[in-house]
Amino acid sequence: MTQGAATSTLPEWGMTDTARRYWLMKSEPDECSIDDALAAPGATVPWTGVRNYQARNFMRDAMRVGDGVLFYHSSCPEPGIAGLARIASTTRADPTQFDPASPYHDPKATPEKPRWLLLDVQAVRKTRPMPLAELRRRPELADMQVLQKGSRLSITPVDAAHWDRIVALLGGGA
Repeated sequence: MTQGAATSTLPEWGMTDTARRYWLMKSEPDECSIDDALAAPGATVPWTGVRNYQARNFMRDAMRVGDGVLFYHSSCPEPGIAGLARIASTTRADPTQFDPASPYHDPKATPEKPRWLLLDVQAVRKTRPMPLAELRRRPELADMQVLQKGSRLSITPVDAAHWDRIVALLGGGA
């Protein structure tokens, strides 16, 4: 992930772009859409159900409160960016791993030795949809991790130049 200086500051988030990292986080809209996140108390939702070690490690080791998020709808008729958000908490154990009724249950996880984490994501705003097809048509975004062949991770880093370009294409105001 490139961490070059970006052009805008986000005073409402208490950070400048040079201190921030950026992420694309995928959610199935029937589980948690950008509208669901905006309607939640404080526009904040726990990001549960991550069951990939690399994505978990991003949350645990690299994501920080205030980092920018491209809120991406996946597994839907038109996957793509649906809004902007920010990381709103540090990680903690994901309780769904302990619940046998949950589709995210992990029988090897225990409260003493949790395997899976969550963090809170706060929706900032819904944007116009930016479908995956549009992302693919833009040569300046061609090296985004989400666009690479075989990329299926639910959380991927986004470099500052891609963040700035996408936010500009969405109408600014990140």
